[in-house]
Amino acid sequence: MTAWKFSDIGRLLRNSFIAVLKGEFLLRLNVGKYFVHVMYTFLLFAVIIWLSLMTESTMARVEEAKAVLKELEIENSELTYEAAKAERRTTVEARLKALGSEVAEPMKPAVELDR
Repeated sequence: MTAWKFSDIGRLLRNSFIAVLKGEFLLRLNVGKYFVHVMYTFLLFAVIIWLSLMTESTMARVEEAKAVLKELEIENSELTYEAAKAERRTTVEARLKALGSEVAEPMKPAVELDR
């Protein structure tokens, strides 16, 4: 039994790298009979990675939609407040006076005309 040298490890790594580039690595390891299993495992990993990326992109869109929804809720509450504020009688009268209109709240009830 001979001792291992650093040059042997370097040669093994270089040969393995060349075998990977040529596509012979699995054949050199004599796992040709398991080729279908290796390809199936590769396919499963590829599908898992693809699903993970799709999930990430979906979650990113959900977060963006949540931010937009929050902004729209704030805008809606502001518009609701402004609409409620504009409907008050005193506000309407003040606006009419500021515009120079003589329209005001009636002093006596309306008179019904005969038909």
